Amino acid sequence: MSSVQMIKVTEDEGEMRLDRWLKKKFPQLTQGAVEKMCRTGQLRVDGGRVKANARIAPGMEVRVPPVAPTESLRRSDERRDGLRISDSDAEMIQACVLWKDEHIIALNKPPGLPSQGGSGQGDRHVDGLLDALKFGYKDRPKMVHRLDKDTSGVLLIARTDRIARALSEAFRLKTTRKIYWAAVAGVPNPKMGTVRFALMKAPGHGRGGEGEKMVCIHPAKLKDFPDAKRATTDYAVLDALGTRAAWMALVPITGRTHQLRAHMAEIGHPIVGDGKYGGSSQENLGDGWGAQLGGEISRKLHLHARQIAFDHPITKKRVTVTAPLPYHMKRTWKTLGWGENDVPADPFEDLA
Repeated sequence: MSSVQMIKVTEDEGEMRLDRWLKKKFPQLTQGAVEKMCRTGQLRVDGGRVKANARIAPGMEVRVPPVAPTESLRRSDERRDGLRISDSDAEMIQACVLWKDEHIIALNKPPGLPSQGGSGQGDRHVDGLLDALKFGYKDRPKMVHRLDKDTSGVLLIARTDRIARALSEAFRLKTTRKIYWAAVAGVPNPKMGTVRFALMKAPGHGRGGEGEKMVCIHPAKLKDFPDAKRATTDYAVLDALGTRAAWMALVPITGRTHQLRAHMAEIGHPIVGDGKYGGSSQENLGDGWGAQLGGEISRKLHLHARQIAFDHPITKKRVTVTAPLPYHMKRTWKTLGWGENDVPADPFEDLA
């Protein structure tokens, strides 16, 4: 039986229902058990009673009462303790390390590898491979944010609980700056701007809500959609292939689920390879719609967390980590005549 835990909601967890959030962290819990915890006041958010379907927000603190493990959970914990990480997986995740010190590890997450387990994600994910990143430390590293399964790029891992709390707070306070690169259909006009559509979840088709999709809501209509969350994305066109495709720098000012993908599709320029938001036909006729370019261009998602800058919790110095493009995006960049080193690292810097 575990003891009472106080768990802070991270930036990437901030739009989930409380019951789904809790069952992801404690898979042995049933819906009935979660609702009983809420009904009896054992499960609390920021000290107050809540219902199981309440939405949580980044920075909230959830009081979780003692939870009994099951045999299946114990077996899962054994896998997490590194007993079943294959040599090839250990080598793979260690090869992803871009930078590290005694407090933080920065990975270049490959596309196709989930950040964490969950519905439909399978058993192989970054969180399940963290024991291979101890590098002589006793404690298991901790994740502080996530990237979508098909999104590649910089992912920060904390080596201690103290650093995990500090980095989570930095994400919540937005002192951490993330710049994504993407290839999109067509060329946005103007070539630099801000998207401010709010986002709301449309239910998925699976029993657990799998396949859910974010729907954009115009800011003027927010009062009609109480579940919608404000979302802001800065964008800049770095290069273009006529009117067919554009190389974009994207900065998520807020951190909503699928924010960049939904925002780019909403303004008529879906990210190349985006099967969820890129339209049913997926055909790109050069006018800015359709997420498949055809020819030699990969059908994989062209979205990459290129750079992250943060204030180091210990040294207080600003640290910037940059991740090289994954193979399928390198091929696209070469095909379209774009050079990774031909653009500014932060095209928004002069506007700050």
